[in-house]
Amino acid sequence: MKTKKNVALVLSSGGAKGISHIGAIQELQRQGFNITSVSGSSIGAVIGGLLAMGKLDAYTEWIKTLDRRSVWGLMDFSFNTNGLLKGERVFDKMKQFIPDMDIENMSIPFSAVASDILNEKEIVFDTGSYYKAARASVAIPAMLTPVRYKDTFLVDGGILNPVPIDHVKRNEGDLLVVVNLYGAKQPKAETVSQSKNEENKNGNNGLLNTFSKLVATGDKQSLGYISLLTTSSAAMIHKLAKINIERYQPDIVINIPADSANTFDFHRADELLQLGADAASRAIVSMAGE
Repeated sequence: MKTKKNVALVLSSGGAKGISHIGAIQELQRQGFNITSVSGSSIGAVIGGLLAMGKLDAYTEWIKTLDRRSVWGLMDFSFNTNGLLKGERVFDKMKQFIPDMDIENMSIPFSAVASDILNEKEIVFDTGSYYKAARASVAIPAMLTPVRYKDTFLVDGGILNPVPIDHVKRNEGDLLVVVNLYGAKQPKAETVSQSKNEENKNGNNGLLNTFSKLVATGDKQSLGYISLLTTSSAAMIHKLAKINIERYQPDIVINIPADSANTFDFHRADELLQLGADAASRAIVSMAGE
């Protein structure tokens, strides 16, 4: 692409599939698109904020070093009834190489969305601490403990707005681009397979396997309490995402298969980065052909 096209970018919620956001962003930039604003829910808020503050490369290099054992080591289990994980350890690790920044000081406009569960409304963070906004936006109900905020509690932004198109600061003439982590499922796609040798290399032990199955979205062979909850909420979130995309008719929709990764599959960074880049390339070609 010879000339730059400005883009208002929207990044959906969707757990570790969100690594695909990075691959999609890299491909957009490689093809000459200029991202002028970004909004995100959950993992989309994490990635979007890092892009807006110019720290996405540092984060990408870090996640590429993670294997199953190191992902397990970032899990800080909670012993109360509000969630399985406290969700602080991973952000504490990130703060060691990516200092916090107020959103209003970022190089491009950024908005993160969380859900106020008591008042049943969205809370949009476009000022204040990046890490506070990101932590609130990723608080998956029953998995990560909710965040106390003023006189209420905040949980995952994807619960009410998994594709926050209405909160991106779009300028006149900007293309609207959505990276949607709830695309059509492709359970037999090569991109989601993993060999036994790779599992062994990554330190796949029985306890981690059990936990992964417990929280895996859509694992019909393991419909325990958490799995049943996530499977049920996923159906709702997929529907909300579809409705929002149909309502706003983005110029480019980059679809990532909904079953391309489980919630905590952050050890599969290289694979998911390529998945995002490939999906972005196809979406750009499709737009050009219209």
